[in-house]
Amino acid sequence: MAQKLTLKKIAQDLQVSISTVSKALRDSHEISVETREKIKGYAKKYNYKPNNIALSLKNQKTKKIGIIIPEIVHHFFATVISGVERVANEKGYQVIICLSGESFDKEVVNMDMLANGSIDGFIMSLSKETMEKQDFHHLREVVNQGMPIVMFDRVADDISCDKVIIDDVDAANKATEFLLRKNCKKLALLTTPDYVNVGRLRTQGFKEALMKRGFEIDEKAILKVEDIDHCAQQIEEFLQQNTYDGILAVNELFAVTASKALQRGGKSIPSDVAIVAFTDGMLSKYASPTLTTIGQNGEEMGGLAAAKLIEKLEADHQENESYETVIVKTTLVERESTP
Repeated sequence: MAQKLTLKKIAQDLQVSISTVSKALRDSHEISVETREKIKGYAKKYNYKPNNIALSLKNQKTKKIGIIIPEIVHHFFATVISGVERVANEKGYQVIICLSGESFDKEVVNMDMLANGSIDGFIMSLSKETMEKQDFHHLREVVNQGMPIVMFDRVADDISCDKVIIDDVDAANKATEFLLRKNCKKLALLTTPDYVNVGRLRTQGFKEALMKRGFEIDEKAILKVEDIDHCAQQIEEFLQQNTYDGILAVNELFAVTASKALQRGGKSIPSDVAIVAFTDGMLSKYASPTLTTIGQNGEEMGGLAAAKLIEKLEADHQENESYETVIVKTTLVERESTP
């Protein structure tokens, strides 16, 4: 049996990116005329059938929802899936889960696959590569053809759709204020690069809390971890360069990694260094010492995202459709990592 021609296969055969193929088939002027013609000619020769999202929506409903998340091992994303499935199943919908693996190309491929009549709508959190590239053509294509998207956590402000988020600035501000009330005088932040919106906003909240208390912002006290899979060495070296008495981490992996590094260096937690982390997951509950966290209430977020999407799917179509950004409240859970 001949292999089905996909965006990925065309990209491999012509030695271009999946994004280039996707844009060329949609006649985007971002791609040169020569490249567009080459890709479209290849697709025509081998009878590539692009997705017809509008047709599939018009002709049938699948009663299925697609979720695309960056990773499955992160406790936060697991709880979001749980919330989505609970609400979707209650309303008679099934859920299909795909992982982008933080890859832009994989995110494009997943959307292309699922939009081909497999599902009725998307719930998604963007990959780091998508946010770094700021290339949202695949999202615009889906939205423009009438398939609803609800984004959560990592969202694109440029895309008109419903969104479910926390107030990252406010949550980081409150976490920083909490550390300052615990008499921490020299704070550090373990965060992500600024192109990841949640990291950028939490960094903003951290800085605002310090400035409000009259502290000068020391950029050297902010570590932006590029590679989460190899964060241990970067965090340990950062903590060896300066002495801090309080740390805010934008996820529990960074916090646990910092805690271990500090304890190896002879520091006691929380008497020498207090730590607060985002995401109230299993790592936080079973770390030694256990971690004080900002709980993002992922299950509630997933349930709200599913409810918003199903509301859109079952509503009568309106010409001037409105969209909403729902803000989920966070909770501070005190444990052993703070005095």
